[in-house]
Amino acid sequence: MSPSVTTNQPVSRRGLRLTGLAAAVVAAVIVVYGITTRAGESSRLRDWTEAQALPTVAVDPPSSSANTAGLELPGRLEAWQRAPIYARVAGYVKSWKYDIGAQVKAGDVLAELETPDLDQQLAQARADLATAQANANLARTTAQRWQTLGKTNLVAKQDVDEKTGDLAAKQAAANSAQANLARLVAMKNFARIAAPFDGTVTARNTDVGALVNAGSAAGSELFVVSDTHKLRVNLAVPQNYVPSVPAGTKATLSVPDHTGRTWTADVEASAQAVNAASGTTQMQLVVDNSGGELLPGGYASVHLNLANVANVLSVPASALIINAKGVAVATVGADDKIVVKPVTIARDLGKTVEIGSGLAADDRVVENPPDGVVTGTQVRIAGAQQKGAPAAEKAAERKG
Repeated sequence: MSPSVTTNQPVSRRGLRLTGLAAAVVAAVIVVYGITTRAGESSRLRDWTEAQALPTVAVDPPSSSANTAGLELPGRLEAWQRAPIYARVAGYVKSWKYDIGAQVKAGDVLAELETPDLDQQLAQARADLATAQANANLARTTAQRWQTLGKTNLVAKQDVDEKTGDLAAKQAAANSAQANLARLVAMKNFARIAAPFDGTVTARNTDVGALVNAGSAAGSELFVVSDTHKLRVNLAVPQNYVPSVPAGTKATLSVPDHTGRTWTADVEASAQAVNAASGTTQMQLVVDNSGGELLPGGYASVHLNLANVANVLSVPASALIINAKGVAVATVGADDKIVVKPVTIARDLGKTVEIGSGLAADDRVVENPPDGVVTGTQVRIAGAQQKGAPAAEKAAERKG
């Protein structure tokens, strides 16, 4: 055996042992590093998963900007003056002069009635008056003669007094007949139905030959005349808004039949009382209608320009929590836990609500609190970076 071969064998065995030992150490290091990394990633993933399981809420501080929303309410347009016209006497319609939509002046004759019954009563009244006047004239002549005879003591004073009393009675009967005739003449004048003021004929419910009875209880009105040069707008204002709508408050009015157009109205009067059934106060606005575009009886949408309230905090209407305990708002504290705060509402403006008390300007208000939220509930703030997020998600977030 050669010397060179004998010398190389021990060296190769030591190299193999050293190489194996180094490989084992490297493998152990890799295993330990892998286990440690996996454990850390698993812990972070568990923390992130737990954070993801928390309710996610969007928060925002209450707004202190001035209210420009105003108040939207439905209203009903009414004529400035509206007169349903009934027959004052019974009869038949002889003719009518104006149809619906016609413009009339005060005193214009709308229709004429034939009144045969009333005509006969007039003839009888004139005859009764003539009889009463004839009796009174005779009684006057007789009384004068007896008074002359009484001065000569040719007749008893009692007889003179009787003739004088008879004259007074006959004169009173004549006066009564005269008054009755005047009454019937006045009634006859009502056979001409006239417009009470300048306006528009907005209804005609009769025709030639129709039998009409006297009074409103007997049937529908014959005509309706409306003054529409300006209109009244009736509003039912909720009780909590009444102090914010004094007389003179400006309003903007729109109607469905004139899309895109608006009219300006003013609050003229308030009922100064709350309707117990609806909890509202009736208010009346006045709008100019000289152009005739607005129609009485129509629907209108009214926007009231409410006065701004200084130093008031507003929150979205969706932030309110309303239950048996009252009205509250959910806020998020520094530890990301819910704090439910009772509040009072100053004004409800629809999409936003003005808070009277219970909130601070730096509170983080939950815009849409989840169901069942209570004080102490841990939440996740939308948009905030969460600890323990997986590396892939963080990379995706950075890439996005």
